[in-house]
Amino acid sequence: MGKSTGKGDSARIQSAAAKNPDSKTARDGFDRRAQSAADKNAHRQSRTHR
Repeated sequence: MGKSTGKGDSARIQSAAAKNPDSKTARDGFDRRAQSAADKNAHRQSRTHR
């Protein structure tokens, strides 16, 4: 299984998209999907580490 997207990963992706709004990453919404995945993974981790 692959590595889960974390908050740091999401921040790097969003930063890259903001620096180059014409990039494929920015145009196809990957930055928003990465943020959503990071939020879901953080929530999932908080539920399993109670």
